[in-house]
Amino acid sequence: MKAQELIDTARALVAGDKGLLAMDESNPTCNKRFADAKISQTDEARRAYRELLVTTPGLGECISGAILYDETIRQETQDGTPFVQVLIAAGIKVDMGAKALAGHPGEKISEGLDGLRERLAEYARMGARFAKWRAVLAIGEGWPTPACIEVNAHALARYAALCQEATLVPIVEPEVLMDGDHTLERCRSVTEHVLHRVFDQLRLQGVMLEAMILKPNMVLPGLTCATQESVDVVAAATVKSLLRVVPAAVAGIAFLSGGQSSELASARLNAMHGRFGLPPVQAPWPLTFSFGRALQQPALEIWAGDELNRVAAQQALLHRARCNAAALRGNYHAGMETA
Repeated sequence: MKAQELIDTARALVAGDKGLLAMDESNPTCNKRFADAKISQTDEARRAYRELLVTTPGLGECISGAILYDETIRQETQDGTPFVQVLIAAGIKVDMGAKALAGHPGEKISEGLDGLRERLAEYARMGARFAKWRAVLAIGEGWPTPACIEVNAHALARYAALCQEATLVPIVEPEVLMDGDHTLERCRSVTEHVLHRVFDQLRLQGVMLEAMILKPNMVLPGLTCATQESVDVVAAATVKSLLRVVPAAVAGIAFLSGGQSSELASARLNAMHGRFGLPPVQAPWPLTFSFGRALQQPALEIWAGDELNRVAAQQALLHRARCNAAALRGNYHAGMETA
């Protein structure tokens, strides 16, 4: 394990008012989104769409790297250039998806540890510099159970240790889902408990915190909760929770969007920096973004499978990236959406 190389990579991914583009949707998920947009669900359509994303002019101003899927990391542009060579930094999703957790109906465990060492070595040879593993934890009556939290925390830590062994920076993603009618306070309590257990396991597995990135959910009320808190309340709750549980040694925090609208994700990220990212209150780690749908959706809808819409779709992606880069400076405002 090359410690300084890992640390330098982790720092570069969260530096300079830049975030990560999450384009690691599995083929079934990508096909579902294509179907919703009335786009043909073919290998070539997925390749063409992903080429549109990675070749967007100017994207490197706001995006430090992109998380890819197994199919995507093997794909090339039309002129034969591998996507990993087009990107500033390429990452790879390596969990095999959330499956039913035995003995705990309704709860999930992310699988994929078997053979992971060999897969990571292959991805590193292909040019990947970081990886991602997502665990999902639902809030409900009696959920998440201690067993669900523990097995997912353990899997995240084992994955992270294997990544660092392969000289790949691990992005650790314990996502507390937005689905449900739970309050913001319930989300805060669950999120803090989950992160406590994750960092306990990371320490047990010997993971170097300076060479990893945390990808958490924001602290939010459930989608069907009667009380939807303001942008400032969400920002305050999120940052305060992270300050309680995330060690200062962590290289950075890159929020997932988790189904938030593009504009709301940007506004909440902006509020965190407007209130907490500037003196006199300074977070010990960079707070940035690793958004999927909140970055991609406008571009996907405009493209709609028609290459004549390519430039307009790329402009929509760049616009969203610039909005989030502005949020990292506390400069995002609603007027940017109509400029």
